[in-house]
Amino acid sequence: MRRTRTLAGIGIAAVALLALTACNSGSPTSPGGDTGGGEDSDTPLFEVAEGVTLEGSPTYDAMVERGGPIIGVKEDQPNLGYLDVTTGERSGFDIEISRWIAASLGFEESDITYEPIASANREQALVNGDIDYYVGTYSITDSRKEQIEFAGPYFVTGQGFLVSADSEMTEVNDVSDFNGMTVCSATGSTPISNIKENYPEINTEEYDIYSQCVDDLLNGKVDAVTTDAAILIGYAAQDPDNLKVLDGLFTEERYGVGIPKGDTALVEHINTLFTDGGDTWQAIFDATLGQSGIEVEQPAVDPVG
Repeated sequence: MRRTRTLAGIGIAAVALLALTACNSGSPTSPGGDTGGGEDSDTPLFEVAEGVTLEGSPTYDAMVERGGPIIGVKEDQPNLGYLDVTTGERSGFDIEISRWIAASLGFEESDITYEPIASANREQALVNGDIDYYVGTYSITDSRKEQIEFAGPYFVTGQGFLVSADSEMTEVNDVSDFNGMTVCSATGSTPISNIKENYPEINTEEYDIYSQCVDDLLNGKVDAVTTDAAILIGYAAQDPDNLKVLDGLFTEERYGVGIPKGDTALVEHINTLFTDGGDTWQAIFDATLGQSGIEVEQPAVDPVG
C-alpha cells in the first residue's frame, strides 16, 4: 500500500511544524535540568527512581550488571538528537526522552553511555546487543517490528521536504513534484525507502547522516532533503536565510523506542512511563522542540502484542 498521500489526520500540530522554518533552535543540555521556564527555573525535568526492579527483562538485567544503559542515539539533528562537538553536550527532545527512560530505571546521567548509530544500522545494533535501547527519530513500521520491539509512540510527525531558500518550489502537492530532481535522505530511513519504492523517476542520494544531505543541498548538489518534518525544522531554524521547509506533509511517522526483540517487560515499563508521565513528557517537549513555539499533543502508546 502506498503511504505517500497527504495525511489530513496528522492535524494542525504537524502543519504548525512546517510553518515554523525560522524558529529558535535552542534546547537544554542537562538531564533533569531547566524546563525552559527561564533563568530562574531550576525545576528538574525528572528524577532518578530508587529501588527499581523489573522482572523478566534481560535488557534491564544487562544494564544493571554493566552499571548503566547503552543508548543508541542520533547526534546531528538539532532540537532532537544533537551533539555539540565543542562542548561535548548532548541536547534535544530524543536525548531527554532517553534520559527520562534511564532515570525511570534507576540510572543517573553519569551511568549512561551514548552510542551514535546510523539509521541503516539501528535494527542490527539492537539484534547484536550493541545497545540496550534506541531513541532517535525511529519510525515504527511493521517490517522493523519483525526484528525488534517498539515502545511508544512518543511523538508523531510526517515526511516533509527541505529546499534552498531561493528555490522556486513553495509547496509539495505530491511527492512526484520532484520527478527528475535529486532528493537526499539517510540510508535506511523510511522517507528514502518511500521514494525509491514508489517514485522511480526521482533520483536519490543517501548518506549515513542527514547533515551530509543538508551540506549537499547548500552546495547545490541535490534539490531537496526529505525526512520527518520535525528534523527538517531544526535545520531550517539554524540557517533560515538559506533553507526553508516546504508546505505539505506526506505519510505519518510515529517515533518509537527501539528495544531488543522479545523484551516485552521493558516495552511495558516504558509505555507505562509515557502513559503516566504526561506532565513530564510535556515538560521535556516544552524545553526542547517546544522552544520553537509549536504545540503538539502527546500520542497514546500502542498496546503490547
